[in-house]
Amino acid sequence: MAAAVKITRTDRTAAELCVLAAKSRDSAQSRRLLAIAMVLEGGSREDAARQAGMDRQTLRDWVHRYNEIGPDGLISRTAPGPQPRLNEAQMATLRDLVIAGPDAAIHGVVRWRCVDLRDEVARRFGVTVGEGTIASWLRKFGLTRLQPRPVHPKKDPAAEEAFKKTHLRPRPACGGRNGSRYFVCWRWSDRKVSGGGNPVKKHGPRAVARLRVVTSSWRSRSGS
Repeated sequence: MAAAVKITRTDRTAAELCVLAAKSRDSAQSRRLLAIAMVLEGGSREDAARQAGMDRQTLRDWVHRYNEIGPDGLISRTAPGPQPRLNEAQMATLRDLVIAGPDAAIHGVVRWRCVDLRDEVARRFGVTVGEGTIASWLRKFGLTRLQPRPVHPKKDPAAEEAFKKTHLRPRPACGGRNGSRYFVCWRWSDRKVSGGGNPVKKHGPRAVARLRVVTSSWRSRSGS
């Protein structure tokens, strides 16, 4: 049977450890502090371990941690988790690549998709990840899926403006026939005039047209 490990750290008394246990917000650390305090007061290690909800071997391990680090050593350590697939420099390069956008001649696309970035990461860094991982990286970068509409590389803005001036004629200011001021919508006003319901089913299309003209003319005379 292995000998009991002595508590070699004597910078705190049992009473001080009880005060730390009461102030700690980590319940596991509080239990371990109380167990060590009981041992310092002369209690048996078996009783201290049982009241703290652990066995003697576990208490022995925590005594080692307390001797090396102190009360902070009684806090449970969290697992570091998996290693990142890309380092900081590679992530910065990927972010710049996403913001700059693809080159149609090289990448064959005019805007990035997760599947395109997945292939690009595999080609540049030799790392294979899924599309979900790419999407999480983009959210980590603070980027959004909203993108401007892609522009054809052979688009000529000057020719587009010339076409608009030559072939597109301006419409009347108010959208009326021959520039007259009446509205061509029966959505809510005509339903009120017609007494509610669907005016097409209730009065027929010709009556709806007359209601439209009457309502629009009233709006025109009122100056709205």
